[in-house]
Amino acid sequence: MIDAFPVPRAAYVHVPFCRHRCGYCNFTLIAGRDDLIDAYLQAIGLELATLRSPHEVDTLFFGGGTPTHLPPDELRRLIDTVRHWFPLADGYEFSVEANPADLSDEVVAVLTAGGVNRISLGGQSFDARKLGVLERDHTPHDLCRAVEQAKRAFASVSLDLIFGAPGEMLAAWQADLAEAIRLRPHHLSTYGLTFERGTPYWSRLLSGELGRLDEELERAMYAAAIDTLAAAGFDHYEVSNFAQPGHRCRHNETYWAGDGYWAVGPGAARYVEGRREMNHRSTTTWLKRVLAGESPIAESESLDAADRAREMLVFGLRRLSGVDRCEFAARTGFEVEALVGKPLDRMLSLGLLAAEGTRVRLTREGLFVSDAIWPHFLSP
Repeated sequence: MIDAFPVPRAAYVHVPFCRHRCGYCNFTLIAGRDDLIDAYLQAIGLELATLRSPHEVDTLFFGGGTPTHLPPDELRRLIDTVRHWFPLADGYEFSVEANPADLSDEVVAVLTAGGVNRISLGGQSFDARKLGVLERDHTPHDLCRAVEQAKRAFASVSLDLIFGAPGEMLAAWQADLAEAIRLRPHHLSTYGLTFERGTPYWSRLLSGELGRLDEELERAMYAAAIDTLAAAGFDHYEVSNFAQPGHRCRHNETYWAGDGYWAVGPGAARYVEGRREMNHRSTTTWLKRVLAGESPIAESESLDAADRAREMLVFGLRRLSGVDRCEFAARTGFEVEALVGKPLDRMLSLGLLAAEGTRVRLTREGLFVSDAIWPHFLSP
C-alpha cells in the first residue's frame, strides 16, 4: 500500500551557480555571484545535518544551475560533504549535470575521484546559430569534445538536446540528431523549447522579438527524434528520454515510479513520508535562512492517499511501458478505473491512451499531447 513509506533511496542536490543565465531558463540559479560559493557549501552542510544521521542511497544526482561551474576544490568539498550524509550503496548511480565548456581534465578528475559514474551534458545543439539563439556559452566544437572526453571517463554519458528554437527548421534539428547519434552518448533527453513566464524569452515573446514555431513543425521535430533515435538503437522509455540498453537514468526513474527522495539546496523539492516540500527558490533567501538556523522550506503539503495515487498514475504514464493496473491497485489501494474512470475512458476513446491486458500506456498520438492529458487525471 502507498501509505507505507519506505526511507528514500535517492537524493538530489541543487547547485545554483552558473556563468550566466540563458534567456529561456526558469531554473533556480544565480549567475555572476561566485562570491556566495563558500556560504553555499557551508549552508549545504548545515541543511544536510538536519538529517541527524546518514542515509544510504542507490542514486545521487547533482543538478543546477551548473554543478561543474564550482572550482575544483569547492566541487570536491561538495562531493565529500554530500557523500558523508548520503553514502552510496553497491551498484550506485551518481549523476552530475555539466556544462560542456566546464569539462576540463581537472574537473573530470575531481568527479571521477568522487565516485561520479554518470555525467549529463547540457549541450542543447551542435548548431552554432542555434546555440547563439539559445544564449549558450559553448561552441559545437566544445560539445563534441566534451562528449568524447566524458565517454572516456564515465560509465554513462547523457546529452540534453532542445528542439523548437526560434527560427529553427526541421533539417537543422535532424542534423542535431544525426550528430548526436554519430557521437553515440549512452542517453539522450530531447525537450521542446518552452517560453516560461518571468524569463527574458517570455518578455521577448510578448514584444514580438521572438516567436514560437508552428505547432505542426514542433510535432514533426518530436516525431523525428522518436523515429531517428529508435532506428539508431535507443530505447524510448519516457516521454523525453531515450537510452541505450542498460543506461536509463535510474534516479529519474525514482520520480516516475512515485518513490520518495531526499533533496537539499535552493529550490530543491523532496518527497519524504508522503510529504512534498520545496525550499525557497531564491538562493540568497535560502542561504540567509539556513545560515541563521531557520527552515529553508517555502512550500509544504501532505497529499492524501487518493491524491498520491493520482500523482503516481501520472508519473507512471510518462513511461512508455505505462502502468500495470494490478500492480497499481496493490501498491495504492485504488483501482485505476475507480480513481480516474471518466477521463480514462475519454483518453482511450480519443486514442491517446491504449489498454493492453492489464496495462495502460500512452499511444504515439498521446505522446504528442501528453502534457494536456495529465491535468484530467490529477483532479478528483
